Amino acid sequence: MTGTLTTVGPASAAAFALAWLSAVARFGGGVLLLPVFTGLFGLRAAVPMLTLTQLASNGSRAWLNRGELRRGIIGRFAAGAVPCAVAGGLLLAHAPLAGLQRLLGVFLLVTVAWRRLRPRLRPPGPRAFTAVGAASGLGSALLGSVGPLTAPFFLAAGLTRSAYIGTEAACALLMHVTKLVVYGTGTLLTGQVLLLGLVLTPATLAGAWAGRATLGRLSDRLFVLLVEIGLVAAGMLLILLPR
Repeated sequence: MTGTLTTVGPASAAAFALAWLSAVARFGGGVLLLPVFTGLFGLRAAVPMLTLTQLASNGSRAWLNRGELRRGIIGRFAAGAVPCAVAGGLLLAHAPLAGLQRLLGVFLLVTVAWRRLRPRLRPPGPRAFTAVGAASGLGSALLGSVGPLTAPFFLAAGLTRSAYIGTEAACALLMHVTKLVVYGTGTLLTGQVLLLGLVLTPATLAGAWAGRATLGRLSDRLFVLLVEIGLVAAGMLLILLPR
């Protein structure tokens, strides 16, 4: 890990600000936080730390919307996500760091392109969510968050409002729990990573709450544009800079 506990202040500020921005712009907070955490702590520490912050966020959303959960979708998603999250978690502990950081850079660029060019999806069939879960489990274990790439499938299935929020959060929660178990059996979930992740969780939740409070007062288009510019810049730096 390249950072120490002295970076908690800057990391907490970044977690609050980016969680607030993601709530206002309706964009995945995990994707926004990952480059910041990577710069402060290194990718191998950033991914489990981000998983800890997302655990609380997704858990609260799933619980608050528990009456609208689509359990069939959750089960099919988990069938693909859990084994692939295990494989991705094991791979993260041993894969070359330079390669992973360049993969993260490519992922950030693909995220922006997907948001701009994503096709209209047909309603996914029962087996589709197993494949979506498998890709999400592997990608999330390696890169921390792939929510912007999988969310359209939940929307295409006809989920709206509480059903969408709760079901997507429950799927993510199962995946994050699996990842933490795998990280804990290896060398990734150290005491320092665990402490930092827990310390940063309140800042992330506070930022999300503040973002919801200001939602509608600011221009969504401007925020999304700024976010996408930042993701492109971060992606290019991760790809081009020597490691």
